[in-house]
Amino acid sequence: MLQKLRDIFQVPELKRRILFTLALFVVYRLGEHMPTPGVNAKALAGAFASQQGTLFGLYDLFVGGAFSRATVFALGIMPYISSSIILQLLGAVVPYLEKLRKEGEEGQKKLTQLTRYGTVLISIVQSYAYSVFLINMGAAQGITVVPNPGFLFTFSTILTQTTGTIFVMWLGEKITEHGIGNGISLIIFVNIVGGVPNTVAQAYDSFRGGTLSVLTILAVVVIMVAVIASVVLMTQGMRKIPVQYAKRIVGRRMYGGAATHIPLRINTAGVIPIIFASSIMILPATVAGFVPPSHPLAAMGQWFNPLGWIYNVIYGVIIVFFTYFYTAVVLNPNDLAENMRKSGGFIPGIRPGRKTAEYIDRVLSRITLPGAIYLAFIATLPDMMIASMGLPFLGFGGTSVLIVVGVALDTLQQVESHLLLRHYEGFVKRGRIRGRQRM
Repeated sequence: MLQKLRDIFQVPELKRRILFTLALFVVYRLGEHMPTPGVNAKALAGAFASQQGTLFGLYDLFVGGAFSRATVFALGIMPYISSSIILQLLGAVVPYLEKLRKEGEEGQKKLTQLTRYGTVLISIVQSYAYSVFLINMGAAQGITVVPNPGFLFTFSTILTQTTGTIFVMWLGEKITEHGIGNGISLIIFVNIVGGVPNTVAQAYDSFRGGTLSVLTILAVVVIMVAVIASVVLMTQGMRKIPVQYAKRIVGRRMYGGAATHIPLRINTAGVIPIIFASSIMILPATVAGFVPPSHPLAAMGQWFNPLGWIYNVIYGVIIVFFTYFYTAVVLNPNDLAENMRKSGGFIPGIRPGRKTAEYIDRVLSRITLPGAIYLAFIATLPDMMIASMGLPFLGFGGTSVLIVVGVALDTLQQVESHLLLRHYEGFVKRGRIRGRQRM
């Protein structure tokens, strides 16, 4: 492994890309500690403790704790992701967006520009809501988070948070263009991994205080290793549908005749279904936190208890639904069949056209089911372990593990591609990473 790490820095371009990525990570982490003007940080930390387990707590996870600290990057990259998902979903029903998606590079540039405009619009709306949230935060506990609320504070918060989101979006695009890996995904990766030291420190304090035993810690470590291994297996798992291209004679040359395959991943939807389902399931508890205890809506916080089996069953069903829904949005069997037909390709034993689309749809539906059930299991595992075994902490969540493992594998694949292109051996000699090419 040390030899592989040395090989990385033997490739000048790869070395430059990695150092550039690390430098922008430092810039991002510095911005995560710059406070928003007019906010009492200590009062906010005390008031935000009651928001753990709500929609705001989930949001805070993806922005690395910047939301609970009210920094200039409090909104993080989430408005950009929201804009991307909205445009992706609209692409299935809006003809203009669907046309842009099929226009290749030029269409992708227009979609990227529309995503940026959507990011700015969503950031303005969310930053206004965030300013109202900060002003009202801690009112029930008698804590003053914003000493001087008013128009000036609201305007400065909107300006600061929107600018911060645009800057984070720019950092992500620059990492993708000049660095290594997908910049947007890596920013979320850094936010999640940045919370690991605090989790380890809390576990150590609990161990010294006698709350945690050695056996409990070993059990958690074993569970974490097993979950990470299963996530890697499911992330890399795919069904390969063989495709044969017919031979064509153009002039005196023969073209085609190649055999390839269509890779259909078991987990095509990625972590998106969990994010959608989490937002829906946490919303009732979030609403319950804004009303008095005597209000009828306050009972929703008890009904949607994450440690209850009713919550986890409903949560799992919603994840399965969104897995099928999002897979149908991002992967259209009719488009695949049509593109194959235009290129002279066919699946052996299947007629081109409608029959091919039906075959791909049938295979996709079958392999999506175990992927959807697996996502539901991973998402509910932490809560089930806490409820059944009484573990005071797990140190990980299904969403976090899926994001971290997926981004790590994607980045590792790109590093290996650079190494193999320059005749270096990659990280894995036996058993290739999916997508790795042999030279």
